[in-house]
Amino acid sequence: MVSDAARSDLGALFGDRLSLSAAVREAHGQSESLVTAGLPDAVVFPRTTDEVARLAVLAGRHRVPLIGWGAGTSLEGHALAVAGGVVVDFRDMAAVLELRAEDRLVRVQPGLTREALNTELRATGLMFPVDPGANASLGGMAATRASGTTAVRYGTMRDNVRGLEVVLADGRVIRTGTAAPKSSAGYDLTALFVGSEGTLGLITELTLRLHGQPEAVMAAVAAFPTLAGAVDCVIATIQMGIPMARIEFLDEATVAACNAYSGGSLPLAPQLLLEFHGHPVGVAEDVRRFQEVAALFGAEGFQWADRQEDRNRLWKLRHEAYRAILATRPGRRAIVTDVCVPISALAVAVAETRADIAASGIPGPILGHVGDGNFHAILLVDPGSAAEVATAGALAGRMAERALRLGGTITGEHGVGFGKRPYMAAEHGAAWHVMGEIKRALDPMGVMNPGKVLP
Repeated sequence: MVSDAARSDLGALFGDRLSLSAAVREAHGQSESLVTAGLPDAVVFPRTTDEVARLAVLAGRHRVPLIGWGAGTSLEGHALAVAGGVVVDFRDMAAVLELRAEDRLVRVQPGLTREALNTELRATGLMFPVDPGANASLGGMAATRASGTTAVRYGTMRDNVRGLEVVLADGRVIRTGTAAPKSSAGYDLTALFVGSEGTLGLITELTLRLHGQPEAVMAAVAAFPTLAGAVDCVIATIQMGIPMARIEFLDEATVAACNAYSGGSLPLAPQLLLEFHGHPVGVAEDVRRFQEVAALFGAEGFQWADRQEDRNRLWKLRHEAYRAILATRPGRRAIVTDVCVPISALAVAVAETRADIAASGIPGPILGHVGDGNFHAILLVDPGSAAEVATAGALAGRMAERALRLGGTITGEHGVGFGKRPYMAAEHGAAWHVMGEIKRALDPMGVMNPGKVLP
């Protein structure tokens, strides 16, 4: 609970950019997934790093939790106020601060979304490629170490954040990283904060690596007679070194949902959605090689698209898959979970997961960024049924345990929040407690996003 004295200090700092209204607090107490917690006591909308630093000092003085908020698209409760406190909404810190086109770098504020950044970059010949599907804020993407459909070629946020400005729990403002392509000077603090989910500090600025817009782009969709055939095709494609920009998998249930929701006409069979980037001659050769591989696994019904509007239509179908799946069961909510395994274990992981879901009686379409071993299950439950929620939770738990058994991780891109925290000890062992020691060193009063990630 925020004390009267804390509310008074917050009001003095933020004025009408402090909200105590129930409607605003409720809007910042919801998650995309069926992960719930209490409401924050207040929401603030900072405009400068100095305001965030002064807020951190205030929070420490009054023992008030601070929870960063970007676009609110996280899935494991990262931005929910499990212990009350103040949500820090970065919507008013959403500017492009500096573009260094010759260095392929851009400096941005955390509330800027990935789509807004790429709109700004359209005339430069550059792009920011990390695409988690949702139009997430870049600060949130860094905080959760997000990835997405293009990670198989361009990497995750880990690979594309060159530096950060971070406000620590005591109000200090630090900068990590440089504009140089590499450094061996000391600890990699950028890597420490990328993926820390706001538990070590609040990101107030990011320096991001940009990539050239490809000269040629070819997208495609191909149907496979079996799920195993589609997954085995992905494994063979990656092992052969065919350079894919995207390679996404949709199972039959996801295809049916997408067709109904978006007016598509894909065959009701497992599908791979693909995209190739590069020089026209190289792209044509990559496409030819992939067709040869896919034919070995029974692929048919290839549909190719090189016009931008056709490619956009194809990827719009993929990006709307979550909403499409929800629409198949009105009134249901989704427990959305992801895991990531070595590419050699992908077929086993997907097959065992599918069989487990089928035996549970819970609808659970599978889709994902299978080019880097990452896939998702969207488990649909009646939120009023404790039995269904428990069954889905147990399924998600077995997915995590299966991933660890196969040498993978409990989450490839969704992050931990508090939804995946019960599985952290199994993945990290004693290293999890070392993370806790780092947290206590930087945030001894525990005001930065408490109840997430750590022991």
